Amino acid sequence: MAKKTKQARKPKRDERTLWQWLVPWRSIRRWALRGLGAAVLLVLGLVLLYRVVNPPITHTIWSEGRRLGRIERNWVDIDDIAPVMVRSVVAAEDANFCHHWGFDMGAIRAALREGARRGGSTITQQTVKNVFLWQERSWLRKALEAMLTPMVEAAWPKRRILEVYLNVAEFDTGVFGIEAAAWHYFKTTPDKLTARQAARLAAILPDPKNRNAADLSRRMLRRVDGVVDGAATIQADGRASCFEG
Repeated sequence: MAKKTKQARKPKRDERTLWQWLVPWRSIRRWALRGLGAAVLLVLGLVLLYRVVNPPITHTIWSEGRRLGRIERNWVDIDDIAPVMVRSVVAAEDANFCHHWGFDMGAIRAALREGARRGGSTITQQTVKNVFLWQERSWLRKALEAMLTPMVEAAWPKRRILEVYLNVAEFDTGVFGIEAAAWHYFKTTPDKLTARQAARLAAILPDPKNRNAADLSRRMLRRVDGVVDGAATIQADGRASCFEG
């Protein structure tokens, strides 16, 4: 007598519906993870590339160029920038630049204590924001900045971080980089900037759209005096050693 074949149990209607619901979500998750992995590899590739290749454009430069119709910007090697300009920007923006790994924990704690009155971003963080991200504040941007900053610190020498920063920072509306700024304000080249001109340029960086390096208020001129002194101090006490050799 022929043996009856055992038929597979037919899944219940609710089991079939659950499986059909799970399959597309698994596929979506798989593709999302692949996309995330590709994005991470792309960013890592750009970080490594920009160690030796100058960033051709940034989101801020592109958006301002589109809004204004034109911008002022020319790349200049750090060897062609007056050393006092490099020291001045460090003194003004991140005096402990040579002594941290991308985050100045002391400055961050001070910023948390003082709230919006004080910023805690290092030059490395600002470079990451300017080169890879956007200017508008958001939790997403800060999270990405926090992830990218250690990568840049690990991949780039300190001198390279300053070189990129000085070439992508905005010094006035539509004026990007130290070469354009030196000519825009003082009709000179970056290698001929004096200590006081350098301090004036460094002093406007936190708010370049509302400050004029050639026409500063009395309060800002006192700030310039502090930057001049700070640049001399970090040279004397060794805090410029990581970018001056």
